[in-house]
Amino acid sequence: MLHWTITFLILALVAGLLGFTAVAGTSFAIAKVLFFVFLVLLLVSFFSNALRGKAP
Repeated sequence: MLHWTITFLILALVAGLLGFTAVAGTSFAIAKVLFFVFLVLLLVSFFSNALRGKAP
């Protein structure tokens, strides 16, 4: 999932440099949403492993 976030972020940067503002804005919004979903899943994984007593 982090791979898709980085892909959309790079797409947004390239589209912004080339002047495609609508594509850049949409790609950045998708990258931001995917990043936060990834972050929430990462935190849930850490807490679930900590509650089970497993080391990170």
